Amino acid sequence: MKHLALILTLALGLSACATATPYQPLSKLSEQSGGFGETRVETDRWRVTFSGNSLTDRETVETYLLYRAAELTLAQGYDVFIMADRGVASTKEKLVTQTLRPDPYWSMGYWRPAWRVYGGYHGWHGGPYWGPYWGTGLGYDPFWPDTIDVRTVEKFEATAEIILSKGPKPANEPKAFDAKQVIENLGPKIVRPKA
Repeated sequence: MKHLALILTLALGLSACATATPYQPLSKLSEQSGGFGETRVETDRWRVTFSGNSLTDRETVETYLLYRAAELTLAQGYDVFIMADRGVASTKEKLVTQTLRPDPYWSMGYWRPAWRVYGGYHGWHGGPYWGPYWGTGLGYDPFWPDTIDVRTVEKFEATAEIILSKGPKPANEPKAFDAKQVIENLGPKIVRPKA
């Protein structure tokens, strides 16, 4: 029962991480999966951020940032926001995981095969110290090397400082956005968290 409970807990935890970051506020609960946040810098100036997880692509992160800037503009009673500063940062992380395999020796009762493995300067290590989940204790698994998966994941975080203004969008300002049009055009691309 303990093993089953552990497997179910791991499965639920992995399923929560198996989707791209939805459009959600960043909080302590969503810190790993990401979300949006904002800070008031001046009366009409805000810093807006959106952080994505390793499954959220750069375009989605930038789209959610623009959408949040538009929402914030309307919520503050303004019509237009101007991007005073904007950037996207990325972090790359190398993940090394070992696939869990069923232990073929559980079904053998009390008898288990024993062997010795030569571990370089560590010398010879024997059977009771080896298992498919924990390897030889030397940091590698000489019997099932295909269970090791090495991959690089990239996470994106978009940040912008916006200046809010009322009235129509200035025609000569390429960094100005009409908040209502942004909401209307980007709305269909927004994926909200499931209830």
